[in-house]
Amino acid sequence: MSEPGCKKVLILTYYWPPGGGAGVQRWLKFTKYMREFNYEPVIYTAENPEYPSIDESLLKDVPDNLTVLKTRVWEPYKLYKWFTFQKKGHKINIAFLNEQKKQGLTEKLAVWIRGNLFIPDARKYWIQPSVRYLSRYISENPVDLIVSTGTPHSLHLIALKISNKLRIPWVADFRDPWTKIYYQQSLMIGRLASRKHQKLEQRVLQNANAVTVVSQEMKRQFEEMGTPDVRVIPNGFDHEDFTDPAEDQTSMVPDQHFSITHIGTLFPLRNPVKLWKVLSELVRENKDLAKDLKINLVGAMDYAVSKSIDETNLGNWVNRTGNVPYQEAIRLMRRSRLLLLLIINTPDAGAILTGKLFEYMKTGRPIFAVGPTDGAVAHALDETRTGHIVDFDDHVSMKRQIMEYYNLYREDKLTVTPHNIERYSRKNLTGEMTDLFNEILQTK
Repeated sequence: MSEPGCKKVLILTYYWPPGGGAGVQRWLKFTKYMREFNYEPVIYTAENPEYPSIDESLLKDVPDNLTVLKTRVWEPYKLYKWFTFQKKGHKINIAFLNEQKKQGLTEKLAVWIRGNLFIPDARKYWIQPSVRYLSRYISENPVDLIVSTGTPHSLHLIALKISNKLRIPWVADFRDPWTKIYYQQSLMIGRLASRKHQKLEQRVLQNANAVTVVSQEMKRQFEEMGTPDVRVIPNGFDHEDFTDPAEDQTSMVPDQHFSITHIGTLFPLRNPVKLWKVLSELVRENKDLAKDLKINLVGAMDYAVSKSIDETNLGNWVNRTGNVPYQEAIRLMRRSRLLLLLIINTPDAGAILTGKLFEYMKTGRPIFAVGPTDGAVAHALDETRTGHIVDFDDHVSMKRQIMEYYNLYREDKLTVTPHNIERYSRKNLTGEMTDLFNEILQTK
């Protein structure tokens, strides 16, 4: 229950427990610690969302007596499933991931319709009903501040309308870019639709009291668009996720194998084709490595990634696991000898600072990243001394770095000591976010 004098902040988020996946974590963790900074969160979310996965374990982080407002949302996914001959209970994956086969003509047509007719996204028909509902709610239950978090960016349009209508300060939080998102080209967006996306994006960026992003590179992108006030508040880790008293202590003992573990969705743009080839070469050339190696891939996997692995004959070394509960993912990270971080291979890959990185850091296991060597991830690894990164196509460096890690494993010296990671604790980051709230309200 909130303390007297707490300011109220209305948080608009599509992703909320029991929904699973990366989209839930950021505002679930802010909400968890917000009362300690004299803010009472009120959540607005969907009553009938289409989540790619469900994780009931995340409900433990929802504060007691939290007000959670829900309304029904109409999304076109039932039509999509019918149109693409998928079963009613089939989960819609993120980033156009296809686990079973290559994308067919009907899937491509459905994606074109999504990109060109459902602007900004498939939740567009939730905007007006949400504005009506929340306007009534706020008239009876005033709030001091509104936060919208995207994706989906329809949440920003809801907040824009309410903020303008009721004159309430508003923070637009971008977990991901909008028109510069990595899968924008995959949507096959035409020129007219592209202009509409850009116009809506500009309305949000110019009208929000502040825009928050997760990396310096994203900040630069938005500033180049003329956004007046952009703040960087990155993702992070929660100490409590790593100090569960009920957890078996053996779960923190590293694997006996030289285990390389990737946690998260593997879609085509995150498919490290060169890395699979390097690992295939190494197991052929080094009998000891072939005996010790184990590759754990935890999360949904696109057909194209599975095909790449099979083509390089790595099947005997790969353990493919689907989505797992969040706490189980943490356990698997802590047991692994080496944590694999794969950056999306796009022109704007340098701006990406995935939330998984900070959880990797907290484990104390070395991180091996594949991506731009001058991007946000590279800077974070260098700052915290938690790992190394090699470029997408740098065959020689990949091979050398893996062998360095393997030799350290053989000597039982494959460890890191994280440096200056405390600023990335979820509690400290909540303090940064509420400091921004205070600044906005003081200048209201």
